[in-house]
Amino acid sequence: MNAVKRALCASVFAFGFGGLAYASPDKPVIGVVVKIGGIPWFNAMEAGIKKKAAELGVDAYMVGPTSADPALQVRAIEDLIAKKVDVIGIVPNDAEVLEPVIKRAHDAGIKVITHESPKQASADYDFELASAKGFGEAYGKKLVDALGGKGEYAVYVGSLTVPLHNAWADAAIAYIKAHAPDMKAVGDRYGVAENVDLSRSTALDLIRAHPGLRGFLAFGSQGPIGAARAVAERHMEGKILVMGPFSPGQGRKLVHDGVLTGGFMWNPELAGEVFVTLGTMVAKGETIKDGENIPGLGVVHPEGHNLIVNELVDVNKDTVDDLAKLGL
Repeated sequence: MNAVKRALCASVFAFGFGGLAYASPDKPVIGVVVKIGGIPWFNAMEAGIKKKAAELGVDAYMVGPTSADPALQVRAIEDLIAKKVDVIGIVPNDAEVLEPVIKRAHDAGIKVITHESPKQASADYDFELASAKGFGEAYGKKLVDALGGKGEYAVYVGSLTVPLHNAWADAAIAYIKAHAPDMKAVGDRYGVAENVDLSRSTALDLIRAHPGLRGFLAFGSQGPIGAARAVAERHMEGKILVMGPFSPGQGRKLVHDGVLTGGFMWNPELAGEVFVTLGTMVAKGETIKDGENIPGLGVVHPEGHNLIVNELVDVNKDTVDDLAKLGL
């Protein structure tokens, strides 16, 4: 192989077939690794990343693994480290599994920003568009009010290792126990809510096993969809309620059919924009100050490395169509 061919091969190997550029001081490069690619929630987040990157004139893109597997996230982050990006954003599937690879990113001089992982110890910053306690309690109150404080309910999370989903579940369950002691959870929480088929089949099993089941709290974007489909199959709309954060475009028909009660969410497109805004700031060496007004977050009051605000959107029959029209 002559020198020219060797140089060409080396170039292809180094940059990958996607042709993603290396970081440069004048144009920071930000790679965002999400839980799973190809689902509406993260499609909307990718739209926000692209929108804000164009606005700020930076190079930012999203990496979506083919399944919600922490090992695939580790591999994607290692790839971004090899590409020498300036900032890595992550929506973790398993906070603890990611700690060693985040340390490797820091050792390479790369800043790390997380979302939906307020206990990510080694992140430079984590941002949340809803406080874990407030978000979980809002769902707990909604279910208590809807059921009149009686009946059995099931709880879904994306997996038993997703930090924020489990924090929401903790807050919701605590609220229910305090305000509706006659309500009982069936089993423990079920880690199926990032997979629509598993959410559906688990719901069908639970409905068969628990005749007194009256509600699902599903924390994870595919959980409410799968559980609602199961309720529809059993023709139990109005008898079993399903609540949780979901993509309005994906769930709008189920909402209008009365099998998906609704819930609260934040705008994943806005979260994508915040990844790029914060990423650009930290790439330039800026420190987030108390009382600072950050686009997408508003005025922030850092709690350690956490930036937590409450930007909840109520999703119901009256709002779901307009939210879906936004591409969510």
